Amino acid sequence: MNPPDDKTIAIIRPDDWHVHLRDGRMMRAVVPFTAKRFGRAIVMPNLAVPVTNLVAAKSYRERIMAAVPQGLAFKPLMTCYLTDETDADQVAFGFATGVFAAAKLYPAHATTNSAHGVTDITAIRSVLARMEGIGMPLLVHGEVTDPEVDVFDREAAFIERILEPLLRDFSGLKVVLEHITTSDAVDFVIERAEKRLAATITAHHLMINRNAIFQGGLRPHMYCLPIAKRERHRLALRRAATSGNLAFFLGSDTAPHSIGDKESDCGCAGIFTAPAAIELYAQIFAEEGALDKLEGFASRHGPAFYGLPVNDGMLKLKREDWTVPEYVILEDGGCIKPFLSGETLQWQMMS
Repeated sequence: MNPPDDKTIAIIRPDDWHVHLRDGRMMRAVVPFTAKRFGRAIVMPNLAVPVTNLVAAKSYRERIMAAVPQGLAFKPLMTCYLTDETDADQVAFGFATGVFAAAKLYPAHATTNSAHGVTDITAIRSVLARMEGIGMPLLVHGEVTDPEVDVFDREAAFIERILEPLLRDFSGLKVVLEHITTSDAVDFVIERAEKRLAATITAHHLMINRNAIFQGGLRPHMYCLPIAKRERHRLALRRAATSGNLAFFLGSDTAPHSIGDKESDCGCAGIFTAPAAIELYAQIFAEEGALDKLEGFASRHGPAFYGLPVNDGMLKLKREDWTVPEYVILEDGGCIKPFLSGETLQWQMMS
């Protein structure tokens, strides 16, 4: 990284290790934002018809690449959606042939389009054993779905009930606990990270706590899963992200929904950060006096965990006010509302 000054910073082109690109008109509208900022992105497989096999993954990758603006070097890294019926041989073959970069564990009904997810971790033990043997990362949505567990406690309960036993039973399995939201998760990762356990952290969980959902009324565009937690958890996440610890890296969890789907009787979970993803992180790191740690978090730690080289080229940001777009317009005239839409950020990407 070039040494930061008061006005500019240059980092190795970063990666986003957790994105939702959706499909169809939504995908075509959002892909350019991620492709412009990141060299690679781990693409979530929870489409309306989930990506559970090689044919679906290849086809989805082709559709994503067709939506990348000409002249941008961007590589989507595809993931396999695990179900109770997932075949270990297919997962291993997909990893060996470069179709799958990882496999994703959604507890059934934990979040958007997770109805086909895993109902019981014992159902996929043979898959996990194969993944452990070949070094294939498991990406985890870390929340229990037990209705008796408070929504704000579901991450901590998952760590205790599911993740800790899983790491004990599969001692060589590489695991990413995605979009962590609690000090419990931060402490767990720090205590157990031995090049096989890591965590992604979103910009929105670094910027808001649970009060944001209710300020002046119900704010559906601040609702995501895992839900934002108390202020002490947000501060723990900021310390982790800016610490330089290799176990933590960038995963925006950008998750677009149309305004109608967000502002409804049963609004969808997800915060759309892609139009300002790297800029949000730059602002956070600047606020923490840790711009010198941004390149590690955004550009180095993720590739090191996945066993990939860092990207070629540099990304430059400048300290200059700009306004986050109010809306992103879809082909049919529908809209997506970005995180902090219409608000001013202090850092922006230089073209």
